Amino acid sequence: MKTYLVGGAVRDALLALPLKDHDYLVVGATPEQLLSQGYQSVGKDFPVFLHPKTKQEYALARTERKQGQGYTGFACYFAPDVTLDQDLLRRDLTINAMAQDEQSGEIFDPYGGQQDLQQRILRHVSPAFVEDPLRVLRVARFYARFYPLGFRVADETKQLMQQLVQQGEMQHLTAERVWQETARALSENTPAPYFELLHEVGALAVLMPELDKLWGIPNPPKWHPEIDTGVHCMLVLAQSALLSERIDVRFAALCHDLGKGDTPAEHWPAHHGHEMLGLPLIENLCQRLRVPNECKELALLASQYHQQIHKAQELRSATVQKLFDGIDLWRRPERLELLLTCCIADLRGRTGFEQALYPQADYLRALAKAARGVDIKGLVAQGFVGEAMKEAVKKARLDAIRAMKKVLQADGSSS
Repeated sequence: MKTYLVGGAVRDALLALPLKDHDYLVVGATPEQLLSQGYQSVGKDFPVFLHPKTKQEYALARTERKQGQGYTGFACYFAPDVTLDQDLLRRDLTINAMAQDEQSGEIFDPYGGQQDLQQRILRHVSPAFVEDPLRVLRVARFYARFYPLGFRVADETKQLMQQLVQQGEMQHLTAERVWQETARALSENTPAPYFELLHEVGALAVLMPELDKLWGIPNPPKWHPEIDTGVHCMLVLAQSALLSERIDVRFAALCHDLGKGDTPAEHWPAHHGHEMLGLPLIENLCQRLRVPNECKELALLASQYHQQIHKAQELRSATVQKLFDGIDLWRRPERLELLLTCCIADLRGRTGFEQALYPQADYLRALAKAARGVDIKGLVAQGFVGEAMKEAVKKARLDAIRAMKKVLQADGSSS
């Protein structure tokens, strides 16, 4: 019986990156042997055991063979005669198919993972790559993770990804799997390459057609020197990642311009009304992928209100109040800051605008603070109840917004 450290821990150690998970592989043992040594069985689909002292996970070496279609259609074979090389062969990328002897520290690298690390290449391990459509998303996610280190995807691996798409395999992925990988990609420091690679190999058109169709749709050059709406959305996503670690903010930034995909071509490069056109597209995308509600809600608000927020200093006081009502500022005051972050990313996600200032943010913060500062208890003390109370609060907030606008205008904070 031999034990090895495998997968990401070996890879990240060679890249001098912080180590997160430690996965161990056991070769030449049976479940009964591990149980007799005090290991605790926790695996459902295949044998995984917790070490009696460290509680680290140890999996028995296994091989996999596809059965039917989709991610879940795999039969696992595990036995003492499964070799280390056979287990590593079933893994997705060469950089993830290395093992380190737990005793000696020797690294086993039968498929060239160390060389691919040095050359910054993401390459599949074997032709069996095409048996698992989830690997298309995994490669894209690793591409996003290691993009800052200069990694690229091997041409032959891209070809296999395209083959999976063309064979219709992506349709067999469950919504949960697609969102799980997408959410993990959105959590990376540079999430945009995930979507760019999926677009390149054709997978995005299958999984997120609402986003994929934005490539090739023009924007007005005056406001969008990058022209292409798909390129713009990737730049916005990149900027949102610089501004916030929150997945809901990044997802909202990604989806804010989906409505431009439904603008009639004869109106290009203008996109009047794209804010509302985007709402059913976001609803459909989120329902299909079972996107969490907090992500969906912020994406809908970002689509609907980002243009108003951009023009905040031109809005009438009553329109500002409607904006605040629309985002439920009174019960969810944090939403304004999240939307402002999306809007700053939207402005800076344009070629040449990367360092642009956004005075609208402080302007709306000041108006929101004034409106939320209305003395509700004082109105109650005056005897307002029911509908009369609602109208009194509405009027008081509108008056507070008007008063603050005058202050800001006098200070030169408003155009």
